[in-house]
Amino acid sequence: MTAVGAHPEALHAEGVHKSFGRLEVLRGIDLTMATHEVVCLIGASGSGKSTLLRCIDLLEPVSGGRIMVAGREITARGVDANQVRRGIGIVFQSFNLFPHMSVLRNVILAPRKVLGLSRQQAVEEADALLERFGLADKRLEYPDRLSGGQQQRVAIVRALAMRPELLLLDEVTSALDPELVADVLDVIRDLRTQGMTMLIATHEMGFARDIADRVCFLDAGQILEEGPPSAIFSSPKEPRTRQFLDRIIRAGRL
Repeated sequence: MTAVGAHPEALHAEGVHKSFGRLEVLRGIDLTMATHEVVCLIGASGSGKSTLLRCIDLLEPVSGGRIMVAGREITARGVDANQVRRGIGIVFQSFNLFPHMSVLRNVILAPRKVLGLSRQQAVEEADALLERFGLADKRLEYPDRLSGGQQQRVAIVRALAMRPELLLLDEVTSALDPELVADVLDVIRDLRTQGMTMLIATHEMGFARDIADRVCFLDAGQILEEGPPSAIFSSPKEPRTRQFLDRIIRAGRL
C-alpha cells in the first residue's frame, strides 16, 4: 500500500454508510484528511464516531460508499485487511493489553509477528518509544500493575510500534480517572508536534479545540458541520451543533 506520507490525501471517505440490521449508524459520511492533519470527531454518544473509525480500520465492513487511504481504495473487493492495518494504528478506550505479557512483550509482539522485525530491533524501537513517553521504568511490569493512564499510554506506544502512517484514537480518555487524562492528552499533543496524521473521536472539547486542525460534528450518522476549531466552537452555523455545545458548556466541559 502507498505510504500516507507519499500521498497528499491521507484519507478520503466518500458516501460511507454502515448499517447493523435495520439500524443505520453511518448515513453518507464524506471526509477527506490531508497528510499530517489532525481531525477531531465530536458529537453525542451514538452519533457514529466510533463506527466510522472501525470502518476505516476495516474492523467493520462498510454497507455502502468507499474509503481511500493514501490514494488506494481499502474497501474494494479482495483487499487484504491485515495489510491495510499495517499502516493504520487504532487505540480504543479499553486498553486491550495482554494481561499475561509484560509491557515490553505487549509492544514488541506485533512488530515481530507482522513486520518481521528481529527481537533486537523490536526491543530497541520499543524501548525508544517507552522512554519517549515516560514509561521506560515500566517495561517489565504487567498491565495490572499500571494505572489506567499508564496502560493507555502503553496502548498508544503499542500502536506506534507498528510505524503507522495514520493513527485512529477512539475516546482514549473516557475510561480514565480525570487526574490521569492529562498524561494521555500530553502524549497525543507530542504526536501532533511530530506530524502524525490523526483522526480522533473525543468528548474532551477543550482538547479538541486546542489540538485539532479541523473539527467535525457528527449527528445521527452524518457530518453535520465541520471547520477549524475557532469557527466550530465560537460560531457554529447549525442549530444542532449550537445545541450540543451549549449543553457541553453548561456541563462545564468546555
